[in-house]
Formats: sequence, structure tokens, C-alpha cells
Amino acid sequence: MNTPNPIHPPAPFSCTYSPNLPELISKLNCTLAISTYQAGKVIFISAVDDNQLIQLPRNFKKAMGMAVKDHQLAVATKDEVVILGNAPGLAPNYPPQPNTYDGLYVPRAKYYTGEVDLHDMEWGEKGLYAVNTRFSCISLINNKYSFEPVWQPHFITDLDPIDRCHLNGMVMQNGQPKYVTALGVSNQEKGWRPSVETGGVLMDVESNEFILKGLAMPHSPRIFDGEVYALLSATGELIKVDVSKGTYEVIAAFDGFLRGMDKIGDYLFIGLSKLRQNSSTFRDLPIAKKALSSGIQVLHLPTGAVVANLTYQASVEELYDVKMLNGFRRPGVLGVDRDEHRRALVTPTDNYWSEPSEDQ
Repeated sequence: MNTPNPIHPPAPFSCTYSPNLPELISKLNCTLAISTYQAGKVIFISAVDDNQLIQLPRNFKKAMGMAVKDHQLAVATKDEVVILGNAPGLAPNYPPQPNTYDGLYVPRAKYYTGEVDLHDMEWGEKGLYAVNTRFSCISLINNKYSFEPVWQPHFITDLDPIDRCHLNGMVMQNGQPKYVTALGVSNQEKGWRPSVETGGVLMDVESNEFILKGLAMPHSPRIFDGEVYALLSATGELIKVDVSKGTYEVIAAFDGFLRGMDKIGDYLFIGLSKLRQNSSTFRDLPIAKKALSSGIQVLHLPTGAVVANLTYQASVEELYDVKMLNGFRRPGVLGVDRDEHRRALVTPTDNYWSEPSEDQ
């Protein structure tokens, strides 16, 4: 992670960051995980020490929503959901880099969903829940079907792959989906597009009622310390919602298209995307002329102050999700596009790296 040379094109995935960010991540004893569908990567960002960060990008085609639970990490891709499990016993003897990582996420399973445009995902009472944007529903991801629909907004009349309202965000409570965001209230194919700047909603899943309407492209609803937050992507605003009153207050505003957010300690890590100027969906948004870079903004929630940041200079333009891997100072992760993970053998009691077979 070096500052790019202003004369030559920046190296792939090069970025700059505030001097205090490595120390903060180290102090929080965590690693930052981001997904970028535009670059087709999941990237782990860890602190080497109090002065330097290191990134570990891995290929996941059109990486979108991620879910973290215990030792598992789920990643939604173009037409699959990949489940990775942490195998700490494998990390010390990882052949290319022994004694480097304090954990190692290894692919454990794939669910073949097809191209249903999965967005936010979380584990809950009945398994892995995912926002199925193409079919305008919340789905369970399992080995029974491509997906198992469990909820649709009350204004959606059919289950079909035409993206009626661009359902995108979801937050869980007590093991069940609690709130969702959508970009419009439409029952027609891509009917959300004409009012994309002002048609967004926050809904209560249990009651199937609107909490907020008229939002500017809402994404990433979250519950932190009993309070409901969301991102208004089109205006670059972080909001806190008063559910009982159906109102919200703006906590902070950023020069970027916001999407992806997680909290650790008193700090929110928020994803910013650089907008595609040739996109009919994005080019006329209020934030369009300001959204010129992508990266992470770190906000100290008790004070509302932005205290650290990371900005990409190359390769990464659009982020989708942000997750904090708590308790990992420098975990490794194996992608599914290489045979490396096939040598990783994990049992309930032991871990092994198998030798390549003679026919390889």
C-alpha cells in the first residue's frame, strides 16, 4: 500500500490512507473485509504494525453481500454463494507463507443460486438469509432450491425475475429479518428507475409497513446498540432513524456514493464508491459530481467525527459491502479460482496440507 507515483500510473489496488488508520485497526484488534463487484474481489485489509496496512485481494466474480458468523464468511457472487470457514490450525503451515496469518478462511461449500442478483446477506434462525433483488424478495440460501423465498413487500404481487423495486438492504434482529431498504415502491419491471433519486423506502419486515419513504437511494440498514442506521447513497448521508416517529436525522455527510457499513467498538467503517459517469442510473444523482474516489471512511459514532480514511488510487471503484473481522489481526483467505484450497484438509480435531497428487 504505497502512495502512487504521480508520474506513472498507480499500481493495481494501490491506495493512500490517513496515518492513524493502521494504529486504529491494530488497536481494535480486527481486519477489514470489503467486497467490490466492479473489480470482482473480496479484499482483507490488516495492520502490519501501527504505521502500515497490507491488503489481501482474492477473486470472487461480482462479489456483493457478505455475512459473518462465528468462524464462517459467506460471499454472494454473480451466480453462487461461497461459504468459507476459518481453519486457524492451517494458518501456521500455509505453504506459500508459513507463520504469517492468525487465521485462514478456506472455501467449504458453494450454493448454485443462478443469477438472481443477491445483495445483503446475514445468518439467522433458519439459516443464511439473502436479499434477492431480481425476484424482489428475501430468500433462504440452502441446498434445496436456487433460493427459497420467505418474504416480499406487500406491493409485490408476483415472484418473477424482473427487479420490480430494487430491494437491496437487510438487517436482522433476534434471528429474523427486521428492516429492509428498496429503491422504489413499484410492481412493474424496473419500475423503481424513474424515481430513483427520491423513491427509496425503509420497511419493517414483520409488519410489512413503511417506516420511511422518499429516501435518496437507501442502502445498508443496520442496528447498532439498539439504534437503526442507514446510508442514503444518492446524497452521501449517514442517517439515524427514529422508528417510532418515522423520522431520521443526518449524522454525517460524505463526498461519495455510500454503500456498506459495519461497526466495531465506537467506530463505523463506511464504504464509498466512485460513480460511473456514463451510467444513466448514477450520472444525475446529487452526489455524482463529488463522488470521485472510492474507499473507506471511519466515523467515531459518539462524536460524529470522521477520524480516518482510506482512498483507492487504482482498480477499486465501486464497493458493495463492508465487514469487520473481529479478533483477527492478519487472517488469510483462499479464493475458489485456484486449486490451492483443495489441499486444505480440516477435520473436527486436525488440520492438514495434503501433498499434490502425482497426476497433477
